[in-house]
Amino acid sequence: MSAQAGIIDDQLLHCGKRQLMTSTITVISLLLVAVVATAAQKLERNNPQGLSKPQPGTYTHVVKSGKLLFIAGQTGVSADGRVVGPGMKEQVEQVMANLTAALKSQGADFSHVAKTTTFVTSISEFRSPEVAAVRAKYVGANPPANTLVQVQQLADPAYKVEIEAIAVLP
Repeated sequence: MSAQAGIIDDQLLHCGKRQLMTSTITVISLLLVAVVATAAQKLERNNPQGLSKPQPGTYTHVVKSGKLLFIAGQTGVSADGRVVGPGMKEQVEQVMANLTAALKSQGADFSHVAKTTTFVTSISEFRSPEVAAVRAKYVGANPPANTLVQVQQLADPAYKVEIEAIAVLP
């Protein structure tokens, strides 16, 4: 083998090693990104004390993913599973108390709520001054983004309101 061929072989070997090293680093980097992404997407489920107990396999009151907190729709049902009464005001009071319990279980409060979705059987009842006062007592001067939807009926005919929330933890 000539000296020139030996130099070319050494250069090819050196380039091959560099390419192998670059490929190895790329694969390791991609694996690390995948592991971190998987860890970040871990879901924590919680059914806090003070809220009604869901039927097995139906839903979870609170699901946490990183700093995001998803709270299932809360209704005017007390911890013992009973509807607190037939009026919109009393049911909204219970809904807000339930949301507070869910938030507190994760170290949060209404100031951390970014978005709510409110389902009601009567928008006019929900928009009454009495109900607005109850909501204001909980959300204060900085209410979250909200979508208000009137439906014919909620999961139980006795329910007048259901509110779900998304919060960003501190």
